Amino acid sequence: MQLYNTLSAEERAELIDQAGKQRLTLSFYAYAKIEDPKKFRDDLFLAWNALDALGRIYVAHEGINAQMNVPAENIEAFRETLEAYDFMKGIRLNVAVEHDDHAFLKLTIKVRHKIVADGLNDDTFDVTNKGVHLKAKEFNEILEDPNTIVVDFRNHYESEVGHFKGAITPDVETFRESLPIINEQLQDYKEDKNLVMYCTGGIRCEKASAYFKHQGFKNVFQLEGGIINYAKQIEEEGLESKFIGKNFVFDNRLGERITDDIVSQCHQCGKPCDNHTNCANDGCHLLFIQCDECKAAMENCCSTECQETIHLPYDEQIKLRRGKQVGNKVFRKGKSESLKFKHSGELSDTALATAAKSADIRQKIKVKKTLVGKAEHYYVKANIGLFTIENNELNLGDKILISGPTTGNQELVLEKMFVNGYEGTQAKAGDKLTFAVPFRIRLSDKLFKILD
Repeated sequence: MQLYNTLSAEERAELIDQAGKQRLTLSFYAYAKIEDPKKFRDDLFLAWNALDALGRIYVAHEGINAQMNVPAENIEAFRETLEAYDFMKGIRLNVAVEHDDHAFLKLTIKVRHKIVADGLNDDTFDVTNKGVHLKAKEFNEILEDPNTIVVDFRNHYESEVGHFKGAITPDVETFRESLPIINEQLQDYKEDKNLVMYCTGGIRCEKASAYFKHQGFKNVFQLEGGIINYAKQIEEEGLESKFIGKNFVFDNRLGERITDDIVSQCHQCGKPCDNHTNCANDGCHLLFIQCDECKAAMENCCSTECQETIHLPYDEQIKLRRGKQVGNKVFRKGKSESLKFKHSGELSDTALATAAKSADIRQKIKVKKTLVGKAEHYYVKANIGLFTIENNELNLGDKILISGPTTGNQELVLEKMFVNGYEGTQAKAGDKLTFAVPFRIRLSDKLFKILD
């Protein structure tokens, strides 16, 4: 009986690419009394592993909190595994507005003391006495009320790239830090103000709204389903987005765009940018915002010290971090003296730039092209793609198109190519062609030559 992962992330990514099928990124949570979290965890693993469902899930005596990636063709079967439990019948699945087949590459289900680390003693207040849930239209309306105070219950690195206009955005690293800070700030508004709160998917506000009602706040409201559900509703109903920028998410995407506004800066050069990355130095792994130019110049590192470190022999890198606690783990910190343009707590509702429109990855590009071959392999560390040439021929300097259901439509120019292992200028049918590709390719990708 398999109750753990047997494949590495790279092996799983290759299988996903080979399948070439659409996967849906989603999240959900439920507070409920679970008598045996360990058995609950094992039962879920068996059911979801059989459906090729991947993700990061926490279960506890108080319920479940899940962020997942599920094959679209298995979504109804996945729902059935949830419906098997009374407390998850009819549960809302927050489906992402942007999908990535590689959002999660493992199925990780952990038993925790709590499904969200809130630092609260649940025995001291009624956790079921929650704030009023608001849908997108109602949320927009209450934001227009001058009697409303809106609070972002996410961390600084989340709110920095996107937030609701006019929101209080605490400069905190954890949810538990924000509760006493907001309680202290709003002491004088308990009786007469609307306290409106939001987070990514709604789970943090479930507990926060009950906590603030216990603290004496009379008019407490929360965004139903969080920013994820809000984004879907405004698109479906044609509503104005009061949210500006990107919604930070806790998977390999690191964010999904809600509006085209860029409200943050590259932490290294100050250029308008809202793309998060993790420092390439495994001894650091700092989460920060980095533009493409700095990514290339700094080799995905947050500082010159880290850049120098990644060029040391691997054994020396291990020695340098031996015995040291890694303080900048993924999704943590986002602060360092090396980051000159980090502005926690100084957030603006004014866009610094507009993001380039991204084309629908399934939209066919209207260019003249001819099929040449297909993808065989992608060498992750070297950023090299291997293709088999099946038809026609390719020459040095040709403009090419790599196209696939996940990769989308990406154009490149063949500036340097290797044919059957040797540097060359022409590849014909039957040849193995390799060249640098600045993005991950999949086995479902096709190689085209763009015709003049």
